[in-house]
Amino acid sequence: MKFTFDAQVTAALFDGTGAVFALGDGSVRFASGERLDAHDGVILCAAGHPSGDGVITGGDDGRLVWSRRDAVTELAAARGQWIDAVDASPTSGLIAFSAGRTLSVIDSAAPKFRRDFQHERTVSGVAFEPKGRRIATSTYGGAALWLARIADQKPTLLKWAGSHTGVAYSPDGAFVVTTMQDNQMHGWRLKDAKNLRMGGYPSKVRSMAFLSNGQLLATAGAQGAVLWPFIGSNGPMGREATEIGYDESSLVTVVAARSDLGLLAAGLNDGRVWRADPAGQGLDFIKSEKGSAITALAMRSDGAAVAWADEDGQAGISGT
Repeated sequence: MKFTFDAQVTAALFDGTGAVFALGDGSVRFASGERLDAHDGVILCAAGHPSGDGVITGGDDGRLVWSRRDAVTELAAARGQWIDAVDASPTSGLIAFSAGRTLSVIDSAAPKFRRDFQHERTVSGVAFEPKGRRIATSTYGGAALWLARIADQKPTLLKWAGSHTGVAYSPDGAFVVTTMQDNQMHGWRLKDAKNLRMGGYPSKVRSMAFLSNGQLLATAGAQGAVLWPFIGSNGPMGREATEIGYDESSLVTVVAARSDLGLLAAGLNDGRVWRADPAGQGLDFIKSEKGSAITALAMRSDGAAVAWADEDGQAGISGT
């Protein structure tokens, strides 16, 4: 199944029903055909709603919006600011988003609940721990850890010099990992704040995803998908990364996986998309024709379908 949109796709996701695409013209498009004009401007970030129905998007209009196939609801606003990052926890029902230097938390089951947490520098990424009780943010100089529901608190700071551009928790909650502005990644083992240096990339890392029950972290930013081992209590400390799908003529721009599955999908800057089992042999090119760079990628919860989109508005769903 393929689509041609009249704007760049900024995010691709699957909800409980099917694939969903968020676009640079402010619209949300469902694979089943529905179009909802969610924002007056560009959609900058997206996440699945905790209920599994529809998507939450943040835009440069300062609005956080929940789009289902038959309705659009504004959940929160940060007037005069862009909403740059969003995450949601199906476990706790909480939703976290960033606008400027502020991390905000709302509850999908309690419309009046809101917490706002201030940072010294702009927040670039947000991520819930697996239990949905804590939130990690990335910012200049490292990451901050917050208790999601506590109003007055000081965060736990994980420090490392440089600009951190995105953040993720490992599926076991033992590690926090960030992407960085200068062609590297960084991580911390939370029990002792031990630093994990993860470098050697030829370009900026814009995408990462855990897979294989958290034993592997896959990233973009190289000629193949880079796989860091997270086996045992030391994570990648003292271990080398491996690479699959190496092709010196292209770069991996985005990766997608499910933390409980052993499958990985990768989108390339030449428009191709492949899926693979890192423990197996070979790549399955689910989009073999070349074109514009892949900018959005998502894997369905069962791993059987992958949604992709490129910077020129071409999109598709491969699989059953």
